[in-house]
Amino acid sequence: MNWYLAVLKNYVGFSGRAGRREFWMFYLINAIILIALSLLFSLTREPLLYIPFFLYLVAVLLPTLAAIVRRLHDTGRSGWWYFINFVPGVGSIILLVLLALEGQHGSNQYGDDPRDA
Repeated sequence: MNWYLAVLKNYVGFSGRAGRREFWMFYLINAIILIALSLLFSLTREPLLYIPFFLYLVAVLLPTLAAIVRRLHDTGRSGWWYFINFVPGVGSIILLVLLALEGQHGSNQYGDDPRDA
């Protein structure tokens, strides 16, 4: 839960680096919350329950983008690599692979290694 809160506290921090654990723990908790909200709607079929789902999506949009950019920085890539996601067919797969790669050891042009902190 600390990883999730750390990303939310740095919600518009597009500079610096995010380690694999920080990013994937945030992603996991985010996915669990979204699945729980979806299940809540599907079990009750109450249309008003979509409101919390969409409010949550809007609330975590910037923190998610910032975490993705910081994760790309950790691998030594610019945040502009995020836009490869929009290439039909293979873009999402390429971005997923880039996010899963091990980060560069030591400092790079985007900051110090998050594992050293």
